[in-house]
Amino acid sequence: MARVYRPELTRALFGTAAVLAVTLTSGSALAAGKDALLVTIAGDAASLDPHVQWDTDSYTVYRNIFDNLVTRNAKGEIVPQIGKSWKYLNDNEIEFELVDGIKFHDGTPLTAQDVVFSVQRITNPAFKSPQLSQFNSIVEAQVVGPNKIRLRTSSPYPALMAQLVKLSVVPEATVKKTGDVEFNQKPVGSGPYKLVNWQRGVRIDLEAVPGYWRGKAPFEKVVFRGVSDPSTRIADLRTGKADVIRNVLTDDAPLIAKDPNLQVLSVPTERIGYMFLNALHGPTADVRVRRAIAHAVDRKGIIDALLGGYGKMVNIVLTPANFGYIDGFQGYPFDPAKAKALIKEAGADGAQLTFITSPVYDQRVVQAIQQMLGEVGLKVNIATSDQPTFLKRRQGNPAEAGNLSTGNWSCACQDADGVIYPLFQSESIWSKYKDKDFDAAVEAARTTLDEKKRMDAYRKAFELLERDVPGIGLFQGVAIYAARKELQWAPTPNEAFFVFDMKWNG
Repeated sequence: MARVYRPELTRALFGTAAVLAVTLTSGSALAAGKDALLVTIAGDAASLDPHVQWDTDSYTVYRNIFDNLVTRNAKGEIVPQIGKSWKYLNDNEIEFELVDGIKFHDGTPLTAQDVVFSVQRITNPAFKSPQLSQFNSIVEAQVVGPNKIRLRTSSPYPALMAQLVKLSVVPEATVKKTGDVEFNQKPVGSGPYKLVNWQRGVRIDLEAVPGYWRGKAPFEKVVFRGVSDPSTRIADLRTGKADVIRNVLTDDAPLIAKDPNLQVLSVPTERIGYMFLNALHGPTADVRVRRAIAHAVDRKGIIDALLGGYGKMVNIVLTPANFGYIDGFQGYPFDPAKAKALIKEAGADGAQLTFITSPVYDQRVVQAIQQMLGEVGLKVNIATSDQPTFLKRRQGNPAEAGNLSTGNWSCACQDADGVIYPLFQSESIWSKYKDKDFDAAVEAARTTLDEKKRMDAYRKAFELLERDVPGIGLFQGVAIYAARKELQWAPTPNEAFFVFDMKWNG
């Protein structure tokens, strides 16, 4: 039986329709010629140290403060940044030649040793970076010339260049002098913008760096404000308090597009909308409960009723934009009767589940899932916190991580290694699942350059994930932004929010 949703109730929760229906004073005249770009995001950055968190709001800000070893262009191709060229010496070693003359914001030169230090820092298990699993194939980094470094991996690693897209370079001397805590509060990079003020929970102010090595930044100042309420973000855009906003809800996009002063910018992404299930603690430690949850979630209903058709349903925790995606998995079809039977079999009728979340995630989806699970006999308590607190819980031990959460995972690498390895490999800070056969499969996939062997290993890995259900693939995400009509910018599938690539029309 198909589920019927009532979107009008969801809109009432947020008041978005009411906000959009009000005719507000246009900020159009304010936008043209401004020397500042005003950006409204869903929450405050959890970290401005690029080797710590990998959440969207943090990355949106700090990627404009730091340069990376390599990057992606608008077409998604891996192109030079600090590393101007590279060559493989063998299957396990790669050598980079670096751009000469780059300076950090404090005026000190960026050297090959800073790049090596950055690699060693993020791959140091004692540093406990949530990104560790995406770089831990690198076992050695060394300076081999004034502007040359060499990286060695433990085995052939096919996703190495894709992962290095995310490697921001930090100054060794500054980090060692200030310590990790102070560096997070006062980051020093070599990017087009430098931090001038971080008022926690309120705003982050960046300022263009004079003489930036890639050219003049398009705006003198950039201001990021964290606003959790979607309707307030839209109101900010309409009144000129914002020039571009992230996390536009799908219900709101058509209404925003009707405003002659605004534009909607969207792009299908590599981001997987997924549901996490804690396989190591509480009622969800029983695989029958996890399978029941999978049967109870109406993924198509969520996409159609809440996402406005944006997004494509997937049966595995990966999107077609990633290497390693495999067709043919059936997943768990929507079947409330089957869900109830499994819950009864597990003796879990009426079980209390904690659903951890933050305002960064679409709360309509969270509440819809809460309703669905309630209808099959589970009592779901939503525990909302700010994003830094949510991440601390989600990355903590199984007893702290709640039973459920939703996520929108992107590795910016377009490879399964950056998705199911960090999410489910037993040693990962994100994983609340242990299976030696799964660990062996994802390890095999990341240690061979043979694409057929990689695909065979990923097929085995997805078979195990389908059996054990430590997570559920919901949909391929679509990034939706809204901006002033005067802003010229094209979002990319990897969701890199590069202010350097934006400008005012005219």
